[in-house]
Amino acid sequence: MSGRRAEILLIEDDARLAAMLVTYLGENGFHVTTSGDAAGGLGLARRSRFGAVIRDVMLPDLDGFEVCRRLRAESDVPIVMLTARGDATDRIVGLELGADDYLPKPFEPRELLARLRAVLRRRRPAPSGGSADGGVQGEILRFGRLEIDLGARTARLDGAACELTSHQFELLRILATEPGRVLSRDVLMDRLRGEALAPFDRSIDVHVSRIRAAIEDDPKHPKRILTVRGFGYVFARTQD
Repeated sequence: MSGRRAEILLIEDDARLAAMLVTYLGENGFHVTTSGDAAGGLGLARRSRFGAVIRDVMLPDLDGFEVCRRLRAESDVPIVMLTARGDATDRIVGLELGADDYLPKPFEPRELLARLRAVLRRRRPAPSGGSADGGVQGEILRFGRLEIDLGARTARLDGAACELTSHQFELLRILATEPGRVLSRDVLMDRLRGEALAPFDRSIDVHVSRIRAAIEDDPKHPKRILTVRGFGYVFARTQD
């Protein structure tokens, strides 16, 4: 990476792991601020602006999921979870609370670096395009009452902001820029993270559920993001 070093907050109580990540990420263009507990990490997040937060699920003073919930309530900063617990339920809960990505311990530092760079890339403004009705106008996608601002990376329904994480916005952008085209879970995961979808990985479904909660009038009966059973999802061309 070049230019200004991205500021990262690491909330991790394993001092050896934290020190290793400070060194490794520092060598790869990041400036890492660390906290060994949840209270300190939340305080730092409130006082300073970080490009992303890496946090452990198992913290000594507060459950990492509660940390995620509090962070997401106050900020849309990208969040990458780290956990030694391999239960898929933990992953789903973390994603539902607003985390952008998840990495089980032990992990290769290179994989964390790749995932961190990916969530930061998703925060950058998308290139503008141009099309007619129901498509890009400058950097705005308009579908009836739904407006997706690619430059500001925000979505609005009837003028009201939709609460989406950076990961969820990127997934919405991928679907909305190809309305009418069915995209498989494999394709969506590959575009989001540049990796093949793990067997039985349900993170795409979790994120779609959260997006529907934000942009659909009735998430249980969606009209904007439709499920193609056994395959994937399609963004509807025609919407209210």
